[in-house]
Amino acid sequence: MAEGDEGRRGLDGTADVWLVLGSGLTERPITGRLAKALTEEFGDRFAVVRSDELLLGVRGGRLTLHDLTGCELAAPRLAYGRVWTPVASADREITLLRHLEAMGTALLNPADAMLACLNKFWQLQQLALAGLPVPDTRTYADAPLDGAIGAGVPQPCVVKAVRGHRGEQVFLAPDTAMLHGVQGCLGQEAPYLFQEYVESSHGRDLRVVVVDGRAAGAQVRTAVGGEFRSNLALGGTATPCTGRYRHGEDLAVRAADALGLGVAGVDLLFAPDGTFTICEVNANVGWRKEREDITAAVVAACRTRLTSAEHTTRSGPRQGE
Repeated sequence: MAEGDEGRRGLDGTADVWLVLGSGLTERPITGRLAKALTEEFGDRFAVVRSDELLLGVRGGRLTLHDLTGCELAAPRLAYGRVWTPVASADREITLLRHLEAMGTALLNPADAMLACLNKFWQLQQLALAGLPVPDTRTYADAPLDGAIGAGVPQPCVVKAVRGHRGEQVFLAPDTAMLHGVQGCLGQEAPYLFQEYVESSHGRDLRVVVVDGRAAGAQVRTAVGGEFRSNLALGGTATPCTGRYRHGEDLAVRAADALGLGVAGVDLLFAPDGTFTICEVNANVGWRKEREDITAAVVAACRTRLTSAEHTTRSGPRQGE
């Protein structure tokens, strides 16, 4: 990990709280900060566990969990799973999280909620069904890309791959003529969304980090150089504003709840009438080192969830024990 080696003890199945890391996340700075804070809170009851360290199984009608030496492990009482969106897979990391859930582990972010956040249209489906404001959007399943464009899309529109990350594979198309002109350059690994362009939010959005049903932090992200995407990875800047946009923070909490997420980063667009529209929800949210209050909120959520999990399972052992 980038900021220490907290939690990296051998897997002996005794830790009650796991930070489960998907591929590509071990060396991220936020991993080190979370591991340090969780170690300070839970001591030997906490462990950092990589998804490539575990073997899943079924034996005699019972779900099992082993390390790579073949030693059987008890499932933790609580786990906070983090996956890297560009490479996360329903067949890999999500399957592992589902296995832990089935073995009785309480997940801070449930497997189905994590899965929904990997696909930008899946989450729009759930948000819309919950009655929350989202941009008008079109997408397709097996229809050809030129057919989807020709059938009509918002003009202008924001084009996004359903599996995007940090503003990648996102661009603003002024009209369908431009879309027809560039469609041959678009990868076909996954469908695209054609989404209403919210001009009043050009180059800025409100990022709210929601932890356990409350807004733990908020910031206005602003793009540079006329760019319409405000992602920090693209050079955008962030101005803390927790408490300034209460109605936006409330909407973010409702969005996280609609998806079932205990920890979420909700990106909101500034609507013309002063309200907000949900751009997207991120399950693998990050935050800067100086936002220790958000880290503390995640630790507090783990403490609360662990207490609840222990109360629920007090009458029986974890699977594998």
